[in-house]
Amino acid sequence: MNQLPILYSFRRCPYAMRARMAIHTSQIKCELREVLLRNKPKEMISISPKGTVPVLLLDDGTMIEESIDIMKWSFSLNDPLLILKEYQEKKNEMDRLIQLFDSSFKNYLDRYKYSNRYENEDPIGNRDLAIQILDKIEGQFNNHNLLYGDRFSFVDMAILPFIRQFRIADTDWFDNDMALPKIQQWLNKFLNSNLYLAVMNKYKVWENNAPVVYFPK
Repeated sequence: MNQLPILYSFRRCPYAMRARMAIHTSQIKCELREVLLRNKPKEMISISPKGTVPVLLLDDGTMIEESIDIMKWSFSLNDPLLILKEYQEKKNEMDRLIQLFDSSFKNYLDRYKYSNRYENEDPIGNRDLAIQILDKIEGQFNNHNLLYGDRFSFVDMAILPFIRQFRIADTDWFDNDMALPKIQQWLNKFLNSNLYLAVMNKYKVWENNAPVVYFPK
């Protein structure tokens, strides 16, 4: 019997969240190891010295340490919703949007949500810059609930975890004062989805010799 893939994850990390969503959707069983980022296990560091999550270790020793690559790997094995097929058909467009969120939006988000970590940064100014990015995609929804129609796409999965973090920085403002109703509805639909609830279960921090935690359940 082959050993299950091992996924090192941190529940609230948006990169780890997108990886868990892909694994859950593709129904590929793995061993989940929940870590604390301030106390990373040596077993994870030994295979991925950069020390970020997610990290996926396959049974043949292959290590995947980029969340987007874990998503692609998952759907390459099992893609019941044809998520990877749609991504491949719209690859250039989707890649540009994902890169925009992974770079510029994430930069503004960090300086808004964690402004105390940065010197000479204006949190509201960075919030406004992030809003400019969200405003660009507000009109993309048309009459649909999701970015590419009414079916969850690779891009929805890739960027919604970051918009979730953006909301958390000031929930009252996001819900009541941000003038982007389609973005708000989009996130709210995600936060109430079975997929989101399934991947946000709380797990004990992994320790060596602890019982195996299987994911998805």
